[in-house]
Amino acid sequence: MLFNSIDFAIFLPIVFLFYWFVINKSVKYQNLFIVLVSYVFYGWWDWRFLSLILFSTCVDYLIGRELEKSRKKSIEKLLLVASLAINLGLLGFFKYFNFFIDSFTSAFTLNGYSLDSFTLNIILPVGISFYTFQTLSYTIDVYRGKLKATNDFVAFASFVSFFPQLVAGPIERASHLLPQFYRKRKFEYKLAVNGMRQIIWGLFKKVVIADNCAEFANLIFNNSADYSGGTLVLGALFFTFQIYGDFSGYSDIAIGSARLLGFDLMQNFAFPYFSRDIAEFWRRWHISLSTWFRDYVYIPLGGSKGGKLMKIRNTFVIFVVSGFWHGANWTFIFWGFLNALYFIPVMLAGNNRNNIEVVSYDRFFPFFRDLVKIGLTFSLTIFAWIFFRADSLTHAFSYISSIFEGGLFELQKFNNFNHAMLTLGLILSFLTVEWLGRRDKFAIEKLPDKLKLVPKYIMYYTIVIIILWFSGKEQDFIYFQF
Repeated sequence: MLFNSIDFAIFLPIVFLFYWFVINKSVKYQNLFIVLVSYVFYGWWDWRFLSLILFSTCVDYLIGRELEKSRKKSIEKLLLVASLAINLGLLGFFKYFNFFIDSFTSAFTLNGYSLDSFTLNIILPVGISFYTFQTLSYTIDVYRGKLKATNDFVAFASFVSFFPQLVAGPIERASHLLPQFYRKRKFEYKLAVNGMRQIIWGLFKKVVIADNCAEFANLIFNNSADYSGGTLVLGALFFTFQIYGDFSGYSDIAIGSARLLGFDLMQNFAFPYFSRDIAEFWRRWHISLSTWFRDYVYIPLGGSKGGKLMKIRNTFVIFVVSGFWHGANWTFIFWGFLNALYFIPVMLAGNNRNNIEVVSYDRFFPFFRDLVKIGLTFSLTIFAWIFFRADSLTHAFSYISSIFEGGLFELQKFNNFNHAMLTLGLILSFLTVEWLGRRDKFAIEKLPDKLKLVPKYIMYYTIVIIILWFSGKEQDFIYFQF
């Protein structure tokens, strides 16, 4: 079920009303209701894959129980390995089987051997990368003794399948989200208003920014050989805002929907395109995944405690693995590798913790040096996104070479060119609002409170009207494929 669909617009109010006004007396019934509606939400896409979520839930619930009871380190390690093997095995089969077969065959072909390859018609279950990492974090934290295993299967099943963040995150830690299913939830009007604001802003990002940008990013990338360098730069710019509007928009709708039900999900994006260096960008982009890799891959590898070579190795590992997590394509792996190349000089110079605070926190306009840093970081990010979006490495390198071969300052007209210029205007307006709200968790969290009643509702209605004006496409979210 898509967040930007009529189905969800009907589904969420029904869930909200039943949750707060019919079964509000019992936490256990509320949790059971959450499991049921979450399975309906996921099954709306393909009911056959509900068995995978149920299987993953049962495996990690039972392993968690056994870890809690075990007193032998050898048994605990065996249980952890079993959880890792089962969860990562399922993820690897559905997501990477054909990639490994094709890569293996290609490697032998390059060395003069001929192998017959075979691939399976495997459907990638939506959200498998997200809920797999979420259940793994539970098992690992129980193994480390940072979290007590739960005896409440319904609460655990609610944690795994919680529909707002089931398909595309945020990837929640059990230590943060699971205890919220034990507590009695009380409806709070202010939190509900805050949740609705975040949902509206998320829909604006998706429907108005991402979907409009997608039209022109797809047109230019799919026909890149036909366009000048300036037009190709414009295509990369459109994709840069497509992926941000699409993914952060999903996160906003997820967090807002959870807040309507009395739950607090972690912030997943913190205005990353206002970052002053690449380290700050990765603290602000897809925060739930970045911190997951930090805690469960980077730190166990030694983190930043070793010498320079260990730091460089660990950095490459987490960025390449992060790229591979996104999909079975060498473009994603190279995108991760490129971001590691960006990050390492900042880390080795000891500047990776320089920009912790929000840029120009006490000023409306940034200092000139901050503006230059933002521009440089943004340019490097756009360049990396070309590899993320391209169909293959060959396509990516061809795209980049075409930018610099000539016509860098030439902008060709293409289908719906005037609409593309309107989209650029929408992006500028969007960035203005984001800049004004950069101190908060999302752009319009507190902005309406600074306005009087009439301007506040004019702002609300304006956003809603613009969303409705551009609605109707119901395009899938980009991260559904990951």
